[in-house]
Amino acid sequence: MKTLYLKGVPNEKQKQFFASKTHYTAYGGARGGGKSWALRRKLVLLCLRYAGIRCLIIRRSFPELQYNHILPLRAELGSCVSYSESGKCFKFPNGSVLKLGYMADDGDTLQYQGQEYDIIALDEATQLTEYRFAALKACLRGANSFPKRMYLSCNPGGVGHAWVKRLFIDRRYNDGEDPSDYSFVQATAYDNTVLMENDPEYIQRLRSLPNDLRAAWLDGRWDLFEGQFFPQVQYDTHVVKAFELPRRVNRIGGLDYGFDMLAFVCLASDEHGNVYVEREYYKSNLTLSQAAEHIAQVCRGLNVDYIAASPDLWNRRQDSGLSGFEIMSCVQSMPSLIRADDRRIPGWRALREYFQNGKNGVPCLRFFDTCPETFRCITSLTYDKTKTEDASSFPHEITHLPEALRYAIMSRIERASNEKEEYLARKRRFESRFDIANY
Repeated sequence: MKTLYLKGVPNEKQKQFFASKTHYTAYGGARGGGKSWALRRKLVLLCLRYAGIRCLIIRRSFPELQYNHILPLRAELGSCVSYSESGKCFKFPNGSVLKLGYMADDGDTLQYQGQEYDIIALDEATQLTEYRFAALKACLRGANSFPKRMYLSCNPGGVGHAWVKRLFIDRRYNDGEDPSDYSFVQATAYDNTVLMENDPEYIQRLRSLPNDLRAAWLDGRWDLFEGQFFPQVQYDTHVVKAFELPRRVNRIGGLDYGFDMLAFVCLASDEHGNVYVEREYYKSNLTLSQAAEHIAQVCRGLNVDYIAASPDLWNRRQDSGLSGFEIMSCVQSMPSLIRADDRRIPGWRALREYFQNGKNGVPCLRFFDTCPETFRCITSLTYDKTKTEDASSFPHEITHLPEALRYAIMSRIERASNEKEEYLARKRRFESRFDIANY
């Protein structure tokens, strides 16, 4: 049997990555951290150590897979490990298999249904949706004693930014997710000694990028990334510790309902023009009446003036002949519902104004720290690829709360406009009577 010599020495951050034994380990966070090499080397070492282990590397597209993994692996492993072009897999002499695949869209998950792998690596995980991540988690199984782990490389930005940030950066977990299963090794170009020696000007090229890109690609900041729809919304300036509001506040709500997700926000505005996202509710698989009961509970004791809801709630259901508006309005203590102005681009413009304009340099609209999901979703929105002033509706799971917030803000603008029109009409009527009296 031929002897395989692996070249290259891992840097300190790559050693930390290699040593991780958590169920899910993410590595990277910035450009130039040596992510792809670390993933390849980790899986090759596992294949050499455990005879018969099955490993899988995933990229978003085949060209990326070919350039970043297939060609480097063929050069590195040479004739010591056989490669099947049709199967896109390396077969080691000890029976271990390293397969390479891609997921260009959610439909590509079907080709992995029923397959079993002991180790799965996602290269550039933020380019994949959470649905694809979940589908691959189901493939992580096998009736053997091999470790069952998933390794991810990632940079800020991309369609998967929100779920990767939630799990590995913010460490916010849903029911059924164990925090001890997740670990993150932050690595930047500064940690990549090989890159620094061979291309010392790389850092300077990153420094010359626009502010948002430089912060994400060089510094590894997850609050700023390429294509972010609301880059001005920052935790330090837009999130405040929850406090008891004075009695003289007005409260309204915004509601985006779907059986896949109920999203509700309650906004409070004081006499100084400050607006706060005071409460939020975010839950899936609720019927209309169940959703209304939960909202009524959230609003209890707040004296909410009204809730601006998606116009489709006024459509009648074929099964009952009733509209969603009628069903929800029948629930006791449910605040009044009004039809929201659901225009997207004017709504996003209005939100942008609220995020920026306020007194003494303080944003007009801020979030209580008890509403982390709304803040997370707002800061995870990206631009639509075809409509320059619109936010992308993909991934869908992060769009519900921003929609609800947009409905609420647009209702404030509409109400202010109506109040102005009423005032001007009263003024015109008064002036008309005055003119007639003096005629």
